[in-house]
Amino acid sequence: AKGKAKAPAPPKEMKKVDGDGPLKKIKAVKRAATAQELAQRQREISVSEFFTKNRHLLGFDNPRRALLAAVKEAVDNSLDACEESGRLPEISVELREVAEDRIRIIVEDNGPGIVRAQIPKIFGKLLYGSKFHALKQTRGQQGIGISAAGMYGQLTTGKPVAITSRPRPGGSAHYYEIQIDTQRNQPIILKESEVEWDHPARGTRVEIELEGRYQKGRHSVDAYLQQTALANPHVDIRYLPPKGEEVRFARVVDQLPEEPKEIKPHPNGVELGVLQTLLKAAKGRRLAGFLSDAFCRVSPRAAQEIIAQGDLKKDAKCHLLRPEEVERLFTAMGRAKLMAPPTDCLSPIGEPLILKSLGEQVEADFYIAVSRRPSVYRGNPFLVEAGLAYGGDLPADQLVTLVRFANRVPLLFQQSACAISDAVVRTDWRSYGLSQSKGALPSGSAVLLVHVASVWVPFTSESKEAVADYDEIVREIRLALQECGRKLGVFVKRRKREAEAERKRSYIEKYIPTIGEALQEILSFNQTKRTRLENKL
Repeated sequence: AKGKAKAPAPPKEMKKVDGDGPLKKIKAVKRAATAQELAQRQREISVSEFFTKNRHLLGFDNPRRALLAAVKEAVDNSLDACEESGRLPEISVELREVAEDRIRIIVEDNGPGIVRAQIPKIFGKLLYGSKFHALKQTRGQQGIGISAAGMYGQLTTGKPVAITSRPRPGGSAHYYEIQIDTQRNQPIILKESEVEWDHPARGTRVEIELEGRYQKGRHSVDAYLQQTALANPHVDIRYLPPKGEEVRFARVVDQLPEEPKEIKPHPNGVELGVLQTLLKAAKGRRLAGFLSDAFCRVSPRAAQEIIAQGDLKKDAKCHLLRPEEVERLFTAMGRAKLMAPPTDCLSPIGEPLILKSLGEQVEADFYIAVSRRPSVYRGNPFLVEAGLAYGGDLPADQLVTLVRFANRVPLLFQQSACAISDAVVRTDWRSYGLSQSKGALPSGSAVLLVHVASVWVPFTSESKEAVADYDEIVREIRLALQECGRKLGVFVKRRKREAEAERKRSYIEKYIPTIGEALQEILSFNQTKRTRLENKL
């Protein structure tokens, strides 16, 4: 309108007053340019690169713990290799101090050796192994451990892993020096040769130099090897610490544990995404035959019942099933009444060997061992064993010593986060003769051993130091502990009765001479009085 002031035009550029300073211009940034820049930053991360920055997840978070983790992975691999090849394990562990907080680990075994082509992949590549997909009890599960130990040594000292292996008796051995390309998760072979090795027959020798600190105690290499010998009485271990004399853990029995057999997954433990993957991989296969062949405890008759309950066709091709059909099949599998999975996939220690091992290492007055019947969690078979040693020279005014095992491997860290510790704390030990504060381990002169054996132990992290809190596992652990506790309670009550009887006997022995003298005086007095009466008469 005429006479009205015009509205000021918007500025071409945004302006901002920065305190007392001059005006600053802020440039507008286009969204398309930002998206392009973000896209250029995206790249794939290898598993080696991830664990390089997150090595604490594998147990390599400080020098003392890293030393134990490296020794543990090497010894576990040696034990598995020896048992799978049918050999009684003979393992040598040596720690050499190269410099301050720098140790060279040397682990040597009498196993079957390693084929030349597999050495670089086993020691120079993470997530490479033969145990991840095998449903049977083994110490290793993920294919990370020994290669991660070598990667830690490479990061902290720059030294490669040195491997000497002879897969055939006689002749020369294969020698490799290997590092890991962390960006590609691939081995780098620095040296490869044939060498003369004075080791008898077959075997493997692994050397890793890393930043580590040797220290004795409950979480030391010494404690780990001692507990390994406790859960594996068939192994012979020679240990040379950096300070001190050689230690020998001689085998208790000359018989290998029963070899576990590999089983197929159980329908009740399969998740929907896994089932979809299995169906897509079974191209051209009919549904009925797939169910019988891919899962354990599914007979042709049970397969027909599952298909009928899911309203599917037995001749349907697996890879052509629609998503809604896969969901119906998954629901029907979960409702099916099937036998529990077979348990010959497990290799427990056994009650006699638990008693024998405890007797060799612990001086006590009472020993008890319990081996529970196998049970199932998420379709995975597992078994719980417990052992207890009581009395003797064990301290009575301290908490009981709890020794935890998973697939015969000692668990030394994260005790408070472990389902085993939780089950021990939740058990009422006061009714069995031990004192116990609320929310704590019991107190008394006792050593408590708990072993969980499974085709797939549910660890809380990649470092494999604590068992996850599954209700089925905790329940079985508590039942095993309660059975041990009841037998302990009988022993403690009997000992109290014997102590009370001994106390009364000591009172009698103490006062019987005095009583005898008093009786003698009384009898002598009566006899004198009687004689006087007779004389008067």
